Amino acid sequence: MKKLMITAVAISALGAGVAMADGVVAPGDVKFEDGAVAMSLTGVPGDPSKASELMDRKFGNCIACHQISALDLPFPGEIGPPLDGAGSRWTEAQLRGIVSNAKMTFEDSMMPAFYKTEGYIRPGVAFTSKAPEGPLDPLLTAQQVEDVVAFLMTLKE
Repeated sequence: MKKLMITAVAISALGAGVAMADGVVAPGDVKFEDGAVAMSLTGVPGDPSKASELMDRKFGNCIACHQISALDLPFPGEIGPPLDGAGSRWTEAQLRGIVSNAKMTFEDSMMPAFYKTEGYIRPGVAFTSKAPEGPLDPLLTAQQVEDVVAFLMTLKE
């Protein structure tokens, strides 16, 4: 997994959080309003063509819990709701919030927070059973979150 490198000092506040000099909102600076994140985490549009890779087992592993008919990926899960029509059910800001940290919208969700690095009770290294050795990286980078959201927005009913 790519490491999210944030080394600059905060320069301005946005509706979604504090923008860093490289244009990326740090995981701890994301601002949720009723579970939604209004502004892009990167200021760069997401690329929906990257969804197949990001939603497969190597990155987000969304298919472990969700059926996504638009993707030809094996073994879709049935724990979470099907993502077909997600772009019609939720706004872009709501989807960004759900992907970043679903518990901000659905308190009892089993879905992992894909853009969070602190506040865990028993953290592990990504999808392994190993304990972390130092600071945690988010499961997805800010741009990967934007890519997933861009794809989900294409899923209309």
